[in-house]
Amino acid sequence: MLEVKNLHARIGDKEILKGINLTIGDGEVHAIMGPNGSGKSTLSAVLVGNPLYEVTEGEAWYNGKNLLEMKPEDRAHEGLFLSFQYPVEIPGVSMTNFMKAAINEKRKYQGLAPLSASEFIKLMKAKREIVQLDAKLANRSVNEGFSGGEKKRNEIFQMAMLEPTLSILDETDSGLDVDAMRIVADGVNMLHTDKTSTIVITHYERLLDMIKPSVIHVLWNGKIVKTAGPELAKEIEVRGYDWIKAEASLN
Repeated sequence: MLEVKNLHARIGDKEILKGINLTIGDGEVHAIMGPNGSGKSTLSAVLVGNPLYEVTEGEAWYNGKNLLEMKPEDRAHEGLFLSFQYPVEIPGVSMTNFMKAAINEKRKYQGLAPLSASEFIKLMKAKREIVQLDAKLANRSVNEGFSGGEKKRNEIFQMAMLEPTLSILDETDSGLDVDAMRIVADGVNMLHTDKTSTIVITHYERLLDMIKPSVIHVLWNGKIVKTAGPELAKEIEVRGYDWIKAEASLN
């Protein structure tokens, strides 16, 4: 599904990604961990096409298409989704209108007719129940006045509505209590199929007890320096990252 080769990227004069290599197949769940400033959020931003970042070298292919040549909106229409670490508020734009516009733009890209009002409401109700998003929140402006947990649930609700094939969860657990984290994780797990894949970016092993990845990558100083199975997250929880940094420095 996703193949990243020797990806380098910078913001301004600062190089952040220094040669990322990453391959994710259909139906796989990968976790990316690493200390602050290692490039985790930059990688997600580059994959979805954030214009603040400049790719200086390397390739990224998504379902056989050159991801780096696509506009950000086309990457989304092709099935790429990013759940933000800090979801923004959009005052004056209702969740209903926001999602209806997003859904119908994707359908237009796919050559499909827009959903009727009744079809959209039916879909929205079904998807809202997955993450236990209150109907009152769905009728308010996007994220306006939402708690941290409500914003994260809203992100997973948007993911449910858009049905991406590759979802990137950028520190979705940030600021969540255990109950809210469980609801978000349950929503992600319910939406997962053998044809959809997920990248979970996190600092904490506890989220990975709920969204179970098959592969853990550690990103440090702009590179993936270690890849292993789920047991790696538990080792990081106990030992931190210094031993991995030491290993990487020797290689």
